[in-house]
Amino acid sequence: MHVLRTVVLAAALAGSVPFAEAQPATPPPRAALTPQQTAAIDGFVKDEMARQRIPGLEVGIYSRGRILLAKGYGLANVELNVPVKPETVFQSGSIGKQFAAAAIMMLVEEGKLSLDDSITKYFPQAPDSWKPIRIKNLLSHTSGLSDYSTVERTGPNGPFYERLDFTEDELMAKIEAMPVEWPAGSKWDYCNTNYVMLGILIHKLTGEPYAQFLSEHIFTPLGMKSAQLISDRDIIYNRASGYALDNGQLKNEEWVSPTFNATADGSLYFNVLDFAKWDAALYTTRLLSQVSLDRIWTVYPLNDGLPNPAHYGFGWFIERFHGHKVMRHNGKTWGFTSTILRYPDDSLSVVVLTNQYDADAESIADVVAGLIDPVLLPTKLASIRDTDPSIAISARALLDQLARGNDFRVHTMPDFALLITPEVTARWLRRLTPFWPGGTLTLVAREPSSTTPNQVNSIFRLSKGGKAVLIFYNRTATGKIHGFDISDDRPYE
Repeated sequence: MHVLRTVVLAAALAGSVPFAEAQPATPPPRAALTPQQTAAIDGFVKDEMARQRIPGLEVGIYSRGRILLAKGYGLANVELNVPVKPETVFQSGSIGKQFAAAAIMMLVEEGKLSLDDSITKYFPQAPDSWKPIRIKNLLSHTSGLSDYSTVERTGPNGPFYERLDFTEDELMAKIEAMPVEWPAGSKWDYCNTNYVMLGILIHKLTGEPYAQFLSEHIFTPLGMKSAQLISDRDIIYNRASGYALDNGQLKNEEWVSPTFNATADGSLYFNVLDFAKWDAALYTTRLLSQVSLDRIWTVYPLNDGLPNPAHYGFGWFIERFHGHKVMRHNGKTWGFTSTILRYPDDSLSVVVLTNQYDADAESIADVVAGLIDPVLLPTKLASIRDTDPSIAISARALLDQLARGNDFRVHTMPDFALLITPEVTARWLRRLTPFWPGGTLTLVAREPSSTTPNQVNSIFRLSKGGKAVLIFYNRTATGKIHGFDISDDRPYE
């Protein structure tokens, strides 16, 4: 059986990108947390919950699957005053994509599909323009398909109105009607459509709905007792309620149809106890061969042979932070946010689950990792001396144009200009209006881009009236804008 599996796997993965990174010796497990580390984590998490107005939160810290900390903070249900505990179940959001990717690789190992298969092999009614799109393009977000989950498409007048139910066939017909935006493999763009299709494909190939396949082949074998599909009707013990901020007021999450709580782009329940079992399995070949795991954690190359700019593999972002390899993913869904990050060479993983749609779970997880191992601590966003004031001058000019409603794309690099849609501009303007004009712009971080030559990345804190946001501003040596965004203020990068 093992020999047959190896032969099938080698054939299925033929032509995959070589895993160029040398494999380090297996690092030892980390020691238990000290009382000082636990107290620092508790203090930071509670401060962030108050600052971000997060009702409830779970933190899981693991060393090669061994739990160093599994703890709940705040309230799982505000109305009933129910506290969060380690058993509390949160919605996954897009960190569920890693399970879809693992399921697809299981089917690859069984010889039921190839990463190089055209998706039209499994979706024969699809337009001819889909023929160049491969399974690996869906996994890596390089398909060029349109994203179904935009505000316009999921709103009351959109084809995917999230309060209506659709069958898988109906979903596919709507997906097939959307345009292909660029040739497969030529660009990278995060697109939930890719993983919706992977879930439907799993059902087609196995006869088991996506979540049932995960339950039988991943969750049950690993003993992940809380992991399951989202359901409003089922009795889910220890289920957290989801919330969002609406004009500064905490509100219950909006209702969506069962369809959109059952797609493979991230419709799962978990708690931090179960993620310990998942983390442990990923250090072994219990579920997948090492060849498959390496494939998942290899940055997928574009057609030009270069790594995609987001450093995305299959269901994971693969990055380096302060020289340390980190594999990560975020999740955001109705009333919940989540983050998983794994430092495999440091035997350290952190999971943060929250029940507030606007919460920044990622930055909390990053700092928690740094409170355990100081070399992993992000940069503190405090005022620093600006040695190139021309960047701040151009950033202020951009804010002026945005506030006036002017089209500033002529000042941007072409690839960034394509991302500046009316929807994106409206989002920026909503965030900017309370602070500009009249706000104070202060430099808090600056460094050369690690991925784009001759580009400088700056972070400014824009403050007014005791409140602040962060301005991310990336400019080339020629003065062209290559990146811009506005986010909530936070103490660390």
